[in-house]
Amino acid sequence: MVRLKSYVAGGWHAGTGKPAVLVNPATEAPVAEANAEGIDHEAVLAHARLAGAELRRMTWAQRAAAIKAVAKLFHTHREELLDIAQVNGGNTRGDAKFDVDGAIGTLSAYAATGEALDARLGDRNFLLDGDMAQLTRAPRFGGQHVLTTRRGVAVHINAFNFPAWGTFEKAAVAWLAGAPVVSKPATATAHVTFRMTELLVESGLLPVGAFQLVCGSTGNLLSLLGAQDSLAFTGSNATGAMLRQTPGFAERGVRVNVEADSLNAAVLAADVEPGSEVWSTAVRHVATDMTQKAGQKCTAIRRVMVPEALCDAFIDSLREQLAGTKVGNPLVDGVTMGPVSTAAQLRDVLAGIRRLAEEGQIVHGSADRVDGEGSEAGKGYFVTPTVVRMKHAGAGVVHDHEVFGPVSAILPYDGSALAAGEAVGRGCGSLMTTVYSDDRAWLGTMLEEAPPWLGRMMLVSSKVADQVTAPGMVLPQSIHGGPGRAGGGEELGGERGLAFYMQRTALQGDRVILGKLLGIEVK
Repeated sequence: MVRLKSYVAGGWHAGTGKPAVLVNPATEAPVAEANAEGIDHEAVLAHARLAGAELRRMTWAQRAAAIKAVAKLFHTHREELLDIAQVNGGNTRGDAKFDVDGAIGTLSAYAATGEALDARLGDRNFLLDGDMAQLTRAPRFGGQHVLTTRRGVAVHINAFNFPAWGTFEKAAVAWLAGAPVVSKPATATAHVTFRMTELLVESGLLPVGAFQLVCGSTGNLLSLLGAQDSLAFTGSNATGAMLRQTPGFAERGVRVNVEADSLNAAVLAADVEPGSEVWSTAVRHVATDMTQKAGQKCTAIRRVMVPEALCDAFIDSLREQLAGTKVGNPLVDGVTMGPVSTAAQLRDVLAGIRRLAEEGQIVHGSADRVDGEGSEAGKGYFVTPTVVRMKHAGAGVVHDHEVFGPVSAILPYDGSALAAGEAVGRGCGSLMTTVYSDDRAWLGTMLEEAPPWLGRMMLVSSKVADQVTAPGMVLPQSIHGGPGRAGGGEELGGERGLAFYMQRTALQGDRVILGKLLGIEVK
C-alpha cells in the first residue's frame, strides 16, 4: 500500500500518528494511507516565504515558462495519473481525463497569460488597474491604481472531487502572480495530487518551496497565517463559514476566497420545442452533469426548470438519455459512471434523494444503494442516476439542500422569465446557470433577473447549441465562483485571478513622474 507523504520545508514527511486509509470506492479495498501529524507549520511558512521572494524576482516570461514546463511534465505522465485517478477516485477513464486534462489545460492557459503579460509589460512585475486619472484642477497631480504581489503565502484547501484540476488551477494562478503555495488536498482522493507533487519536486522546474503539499490535517497551519497571507478554499459552505471565523482571519485580515456548495440551474423557456437542437442540447447537458464524475461537480446542474406543459416530454427525453448509463467499477469495459467517492458521500446522497422525494416524486432512479457492474455484491459506493420531479418551482428543499451526486430535480414553472429568475434566485447564490431559448425578450428579462445570483451564466440558442461547452466545464478565461451560498469568491478569469494574490494600491503624485516610473505615456 502506498504511503502518501507530505512535501514540506524541503523534504518528505511521513507523519507520526495513525494514518488515514484511502480506498478504491468501487471495491472498498485499501489503496493508500496518509498522515500529516508532526509537521512544523511555522517552518513550512518560513520555507514558503523564501520561495516567494525568488518567485517575485522572476519575470512574467520566466514564470510563464516554468508553468508551461509543469503542464508538459504532467502531460508526459498523463496515463499514469489517469490510472491512479481511476483506482483512488472511482473515476471512469473519461472522468479522470476531465480532472487531469483540466489541470494541464489550466496550467497551459496561465502560461499563455504570462506570455501575454510579458509582451505587454516586459520586466515590470506589476499590473496597471485602469487609466491614470487627473485628481484635482492641477493638471500634473494624478493617480494610478497598480497591483503588486503580496509578500505572503497562498494556502490552498481543495475538495475531494478534483484532486488534479482543483490543485493546479489554483497553483497556476498563484505562481503567475508570484505567490508560493501550500496545498492541502482532501485526504480521501489525495493519491493523484501526491504523485503530481512527486513529479514536480523531481523536476526542479520551480524554486524550492514554491509548492508544498500537506497530505492530512493542516494542524495549526491556518492559525499561523498573517495579514499578507491568503487562503483559497473549495468545499462545503459550513466549512467555509467556519474558516472565516478563525481568529487569524478575523483579527489579522487574512485574505479568503471560498468556493462552496451551489444549487446550479438549467432553465428552459417556453419557446424550446421538443426534439429541437436546443432541446436536445439541454437534455444532453443535464444527463452529462448527472453522470460525469458521478454528479460530484460543484458546477453540476441540480435544478432543472421546465415550463409545466413541457415537463412530461422533458422527463421522457431525459430518461431516454440516461437509459444507457452503466454504473459500476470504472476498470470494467462498458461502465460509463463510477461510484461516489466515499462511504460518507454515499450516505449523504441517498439521504438527500429521500429529502427531495418528500416534496416530489422519483421519476427515474432510486433512493437506495445499487450494486455496480464488475464489483462484488454489497461493495462499492454506487448510486444510480436519479431524477425527482418536484410539485412546483417553489418547493423548499430543492432550493436549500444540494445533493452532491448523480441527482437532478425537475421544477415545473409557468414559463415566464420573471418566474424563472425568481426560482434561480431562491438558491441564494450559484456558480452557474444555463438558459435555453431563442426568445430575445425572454432572454432580456432573464439577464435582468438572474445574474445578481450567479457567478456564470450561459445562454444557449439554436445558432450556438452545437458549439457551447458543457455547463459543468470551468474555463480559465472566465471567472469561477459565485455569490451567497456559492461562497462569495472568484477564481480564474484570466488576469482577473491574479488580483487575489496581489495588492491594489492607489499611487498619487506628479503624473509625469508616475508615468516614467510605471512606463505609462503621459500627455
